[in-house]
Amino acid sequence: MTTFQRARSEEQRAMRRRAILDTAAAMLAEMPVARVSLNELSRRVGLAKSNVLRYFESREAVLLELLDVASREWLERLDGALTAAVGTGTPYERGDQVAATLAATLADRPVLCDLAASQAAVLEHNVSPHVAAQYKRAAVANAVTLSRLVGAHLRELGEHDAMRLAAATVMVTGAVWTHSRPAVAMLAAYEADPSLAAMRLDFTTALRETLEVLITGLLARPSPRDEAQPGPS
Repeated sequence: MTTFQRARSEEQRAMRRRAILDTAAAMLAEMPVARVSLNELSRRVGLAKSNVLRYFESREAVLLELLDVASREWLERLDGALTAAVGTGTPYERGDQVAATLAATLADRPVLCDLAASQAAVLEHNVSPHVAAQYKRAAVANAVTLSRLVGAHLRELGEHDAMRLAAATVMVTGAVWTHSRPAVAMLAAYEADPSLAAMRLDFTTALRETLEVLITGLLARPSPRDEAQPGPS
């Protein structure tokens, strides 16, 4: 724990914000989002809880900003991963390769997936309209980036459908992450009854298969806005 003196300049305030975010990120490497408390965050960062709230209005505001940071870090690496993985086959073949790459790179970022799973149900429920709008603008910018990266390898989708896929990827990732992390009681039920074990999801496999279906559907039934685009051959 580091004890800070009062921040008196913009540079010092920026350092405090960065320290709070870094500390929260370190906590997420140890525990799920649900266990990250403002009290423990304050203790670890070396600030009184009231002082943490000078920089972020709530625990959820801290985590929403971390979600944006984690999303941008993933997107920065995704371009190279897609270029390496997606070949020159049919649109459907490339679609499967895109789906596999998205799933694999997200599986490598459990903190991002956990934050995405908590976004709508938890993180957006204890913030001001200002913070909510700030986050949503960042989320839209990240979705635009994702649609551009995917669209570069699946031009048949068209701009509108690439954006639809980007938005769906974010939502599906959170849902699959939640369902692939069963409670202790459910794990015991799976172990006791092998017939139920088939319902236990592997995150990477389930996300890849879901994205394959989404991409195939968009290719086969493009949005009216993209009907002028060339279809898959």
